[in-house]
Amino acid sequence: MIVENGYKGRYIDDLGWLNCVASVVYQFRNTPDGYKILFQDGIFCEFAVFETPELRHIPFAPGRIVWKKADVPDTLLLPEPGQHMPEDRSIDWLVGEALTSLYTGLNRNARGEGISAMRSIQVNALDRVLELCSGLEPGTSTSRDVFAFERRYEQRYPRCAQSLPEFAQGYGRNVESALAILAFLESHFEVAPAMKRAIEELCRRGAR
Repeated sequence: MIVENGYKGRYIDDLGWLNCVASVVYQFRNTPDGYKILFQDGIFCEFAVFETPELRHIPFAPGRIVWKKADVPDTLLLPEPGQHMPEDRSIDWLVGEALTSLYTGLNRNARGEGISAMRSIQVNALDRVLELCSGLEPGTSTSRDVFAFERRYEQRYPRCAQSLPEFAQGYGRNVESALAILAFLESHFEVAPAMKRAIEELCRRGAR
């Protein structure tokens, strides 16, 4: 919501205006600017309230205007150029980050740090793989969420998405997930031999 200057607190401090729409059965103030709420009918909502001058200082994606006063310009919900653009990261950087995340995760796995290992391998390394995959397959017209690259990934890159069950096999299968990610990287990109050997040795130890 974008409100007139001086009225932000009114819409955050008292949610009566939302209860007029439908009964709110759960509310959680997740940021200083807004809430996550659940209506009685099962509709889940996340919202934030801003005054116009604040828009110059916060990142946001172009919005769809649901309702506005006649004198409010449509351009209000167009972010300023360069305010928040997806990072353009090189293939070498992405491959390097994926490999080192695998290596770090496998070392943690060997020390019995299963959950930390899982996040390093099946979250951090996989995030880089998702970005790399997007360069191998022309995406569909499904829109991208600039704040969460993984949103709608299966719809945007259906061919790449077929390998996701191999890359993220879950807690207790960190070695298997790491080997699948390494195989993918090798099949599409240049992998440093020394790092490959180090990762494979850690996988052998983990398998034993």
